[in-house]
Amino acid sequence: MSRDTDTGASEAATNGEDAVAELTGVVRTYPGHPPVRALRAVDLRIERGELVGIVGPSGSGKSTLLNIMGTLDRADAGTVRIDGHDVSTLTDRQLSALRAHRIGFVFQQFFLAPGVSALDNVADGLLYTGLPLAERRRRARQTLERVGLADRMHHRPNELSIGQGQRVAVARALVGRPAILLADEPTGALDSENGAAVLDLLDELHASGTTIAVITHDHVIASRLPRQVRILDGQVDADEGAGG
Repeated sequence: MSRDTDTGASEAATNGEDAVAELTGVVRTYPGHPPVRALRAVDLRIERGELVGIVGPSGSGKSTLLNIMGTLDRADAGTVRIDGHDVSTLTDRQLSALRAHRIGFVFQQFFLAPGVSALDNVADGLLYTGLPLAERRRRARQTLERVGLADRMHHRPNELSIGQGQRVAVARALVGRPAILLADEPTGALDSENGAAVLDLLDELHASGTTIAVITHDHVIASRLPRQVRILDGQVDADEGAGG
């Protein structure tokens, strides 16, 4: 990450800024006939250490919200602050650095490189940090141990169960020690047993202090999380639980 971005993070922590993600009046409209108003003046604040479920039906705007929080897309209006940084003031290079250092992504599909060990799949999550290979692998080992895969480090994706593959994907998202973990339908490709195991893992990570936002259409999954933010027609329809 650039020196400016690192300094901003330090200042945010010094000033007591506890919000990892803070969206104020966020609007996102996609061109078309008629235009699609994906987000309509959304206000959302996620505190450091929270576990939040962002739930809504298909087309509700939750995926757009994920992309905005993950800095994969830019808002048309409003303010987006991630780990103390106003993303509208950052260049594309600074945004890439912010994603690499401060945001972890877990998707429904694992996107693991075939023919590459779990250890190196996780180490690849640090490719854009500038760390040497030995240090990337050291951190990858620690993170795989954290998610319960100490005995599977040298297995390739085709040698892992589906549940283990998703744990590798979680480890890859965590290895950079992000300020927030964004999990997009993390159980969508799993059976009920493996899905429950991944949710248990997210509970454990939350208990250890990781800030997590789970994007899901499944109200059953959302109901087991401490806070539930319901999105409907591009707006926050309800915000219940801790922090809401």
